Amino acid sequence: MFRKLTDRVYASPQIELADVTQAAAEGFALIINNRPEGESADQTPGSEIEAAAAAAGLGYVAIPVTHAGFSEPQVRAMADALAGEGKVLAYCRSGTRSTLLWALAEASRGEDPEALAVAAAGAVYDLGPVRSLLDMLSAQAR
Repeated sequence: MFRKLTDRVYASPQIELADVTQAAAEGFALIINNRPEGESADQTPGSEIEAAAAAAGLGYVAIPVTHAGFSEPQVRAMADALAGEGKVLAYCRSGTRSTLLWALAEASRGEDPEALAVAAAGAVYDLGPVRSLLDMLSAQAR
């Protein structure tokens, strides 16, 4: 269920409370919730995931992304969250928004868009919807 983007960053579809325990057992240090509250009736509320993360000794950050797209503050917040130590698990409904936001954050720090696309594809995610933005952010950072 946790899909490897890099050695320390993973993306996932919606997680449940048991997944927080699994993440702790697998050595994750931080959970990033990219799903807006109330997106669907069957999602576990972020407050419950946050409480479970705290109980398991994990950090938790909420950077909700709607289907409207990504903003500069979201990209900065993701870059800040990724700047910490340890393994990171980012989740949303399918893992796609988490992966796209991860790639945007990495590109904003000058990472190569093609390398990001290869890493995302290895986790079965497509960066095509934000590729031109990745190119722009990466070029600006260099």
